Amino acid sequence: MLVAAPSLATLFAEPHHDGSDLYVMERPDGPRGTAVVRVRVPRGTAVEGVALRRVKDGEARVLPATIDAETETDTWWRASFDVSGPLTRYRWLLTGGDFGYAWLNGMGLVPYDPPDSDDFVLSLDPGGPDWHLRSVVYEIYPDRFARGGVAAEPPEWAVPREWDELPTGRGRLSSREWFGGDLPGIEQHLDHVQSLGANVLYLTPFFPAGSTHRYDATSFDRVDPLLGGDEALASLIRAAHGRGLRILGDLTLNHTGVGHEWFTAGRSDLYYFDDGLPHGYEAWLGIPSLPKLNWASPELRRRMRAVVRRWLDAGLDGWRIDVANMVGRLGPVDLAAEAARLVRAELADDQVVVAEHFHDFRDDLDGTGWHGVMNYAGFLKPVWSWLRSDGAPDLELHVPLSRLDGLLAATTMRAFRAGVPWQGTLHSWVLLDSHDTARFRTVAGSRERQLVGVGLQMTTPGVPMVYAGDELGLEGRWGEDGRRPMPWSHSEDWDPGLLEGYRALIALRRASPALARGGIRYASVGADVLCYLRETEDERLLCLAARARHEPVRVPFRSLETLHGEDAEDGVLPADGPAFHVWRIHG
Repeated sequence: MLVAAPSLATLFAEPHHDGSDLYVMERPDGPRGTAVVRVRVPRGTAVEGVALRRVKDGEARVLPATIDAETETDTWWRASFDVSGPLTRYRWLLTGGDFGYAWLNGMGLVPYDPPDSDDFVLSLDPGGPDWHLRSVVYEIYPDRFARGGVAAEPPEWAVPREWDELPTGRGRLSSREWFGGDLPGIEQHLDHVQSLGANVLYLTPFFPAGSTHRYDATSFDRVDPLLGGDEALASLIRAAHGRGLRILGDLTLNHTGVGHEWFTAGRSDLYYFDDGLPHGYEAWLGIPSLPKLNWASPELRRRMRAVVRRWLDAGLDGWRIDVANMVGRLGPVDLAAEAARLVRAELADDQVVVAEHFHDFRDDLDGTGWHGVMNYAGFLKPVWSWLRSDGAPDLELHVPLSRLDGLLAATTMRAFRAGVPWQGTLHSWVLLDSHDTARFRTVAGSRERQLVGVGLQMTTPGVPMVYAGDELGLEGRWGEDGRRPMPWSHSEDWDPGLLEGYRALIALRRASPALARGGIRYASVGADVLCYLRETEDERLLCLAARARHEPVRVPFRSLETLHGEDAEDGVLPADGPAFHVWRIHG
């Protein structure tokens, strides 16, 4: 099993199940329906019995499984269970023979009675829209993307900067450095987005504010005139939709700016006013410019529903929710799930909402609220820990960053898929960096290692999110330092090999049903190599990521069509590194 000794281990001999369509044969539409699931047990593995344990109405019950099909390589066992609520937790029990007594849950084989938190989860929620699964998201920080000619005078709070300058990065004025990017600038560079292969734009906030990051909104009712105002957003949406691109906005449900019209209107239950607090009100992380919103207020909920709906009606295809892990949470108060359900209720079936979350998000992905999360903890952090260069600087990511070998990195990724409905995994964003972190190029230290990370990003369950400029090789040691303007007039500074690598891997991701919806099964994991399958009923891809030269991996496939990287000969995979490869398995 994956959590065994950290040496090169062949994993095809392990039983496997995940929540993908290959293993969930029937998913009921509502309560009182019946689910049908199956588990793969390799042929030649001695097992006397297979059963399924599920929890219904708080009570656990073990149900028998029967053999459903046999192939040359596997025996498939099948079980069914009735569903009474929105979520059902279940795991498999294998007894006798080679296993003795072992459970199979989201972490793999467990030779003891585990808690339920890592069980597989069947959700009645259909998840987000199908277009989202077939997407690559491109994050744009409007002030640093492109100037489109908006004739705007800098406000009093702004510190004007020239486009070719670097941000100060750290300092009292960092959040007020104004480079003048705007929405028309984004519209003028949609050709670049399309040539990269991305098909969804995620814009950090476009509301008026007292900073260039705009997470301190002064209104949710209009677009910042510095960005071109409401008509500039309407024009961008029309242009993007005309090219088949979708657009997501960024909304802060946790706090506003101290200059927000709701806050300046006087004391109300929209915020936590308290004369006993240092500023006379609760502030996010104690920052006085960011008063925290009170989700116990019926009036706040009414207003937020209107905000969410107003911009969806204006043409947005969904939202990214800022610091969603803190929304509605303060001391003994926890209204986060209610806030998520409120937002979700305003969305049409073809719209999506994804939540920012830096640590363990699993309890917040229950199938009733957010469609997915930004997967910092279960993807970005283990990939950084595995691929960071020896000379990488000290990196800020809210928590200390360790160094992991491939086995521990893969185990971490698996741990954050455990206990989550499969739809939540598929609709979560897999990212290598964002406007809040160091640039991945700086973390990896080279084009070669960066492309290994991009390969992992494009072939891991979830929706890839690329931060604008990564494809050109932009660097940055922390969030503000990484918010560098796009070097449109300095193409000589671009990394053309990196750009072509991004284009090739994005094209592969968007062309493959297995990468959009398929399950993941590890084939071989070692200190310097991760080898895994993404598979549906109709397509199987074999992926290999290597951070360094390693012992060759041998697989029981002789007909491998090379989709990316080097050819494999007679089931022996290339052993050089850093490198990334993908093959289609035939037969």
